[in-house]
Amino acid sequence: MFRNTYDSDNTVFSPQGRLHQVEYALEAVKQGSAAVGLRSKTHAILLALKRSTGELASYQQKMFRIDDHVGIAIAGLTSDARVLSNFMRQQAMGERMVFNRPMPVNRLVSSIADKAQVNTQEYGRRPYGVGFLVIGQDQSGPHLFEFSPSGNSYEYYAMSIGARSQSAKTYLEKHYESFADCNLEDLIRHGLHALRETLQQDKELNVNNTSVGIIGPEGRHEKPISPPGSFRILEGDKVEVYLQSMEKKEEAAAPVAVADAASAPAADEDVQMSG
Repeated sequence: MFRNTYDSDNTVFSPQGRLHQVEYALEAVKQGSAAVGLRSKTHAILLALKRSTGELASYQQKMFRIDDHVGIAIAGLTSDARVLSNFMRQQAMGERMVFNRPMPVNRLVSSIADKAQVNTQEYGRRPYGVGFLVIGQDQSGPHLFEFSPSGNSYEYYAMSIGARSQSAKTYLEKHYESFADCNLEDLIRHGLHALRETLQQDKELNVNNTSVGIIGPEGRHEKPISPPGSFRILEGDKVEVYLQSMEKKEEAAAPVAVADAASAPAADEDVQMSG
């Protein structure tokens, strides 16, 4: 009822106490292709579904390396993600130059959350139209955070964002208790199963549309990395061995209910402008 009156500016509350422009920014995240994050006691991983604007175009980049110990996956406007990822790199680089140490992951996530919050409060600005899943590692182990355009950030055992992400969340909620003790290969397989739940019925995961980001010791199928445990992105043929380890959908031990997938908002349909 009040939406058309109070949605023209992000500094004006509606009578229900809502900021409609911020809610619209959260909807922009749901327009982006899905990203999934999981963590165990030793590893944190990201998996993302890449989109192509057409048969003649390359696939969009869905993951960015911030520092040796931090990486992100995005859902939403890629241009906004590029600006925020550059800001994160500057923060991480400044920490190394001033204190000669890697920046704590929770402080890095808080810095972009603070930056996003300013755009929900000051006149003449628009909220960022992108959400992040951030993985990192510090002295206390691996971490997984979600950042949203509202300026909120939360730590998770597992999380998914983007189009039809509710189907992936349903899978993660059913299996998250086993993630802590998983090795890298099992953790990636769980992530691929969750990511597969976000696909349209006529689509399949393949080496072209799947990205995997890892923090932690190298797995059985990886070559030695330097520095050990640093963030790396697997794409192309490097993903094939993990795709082959997936169970067929009809043979999966705990398939996601069709009703959960059907409950995803209609606004989650693919769009060209989002990452």
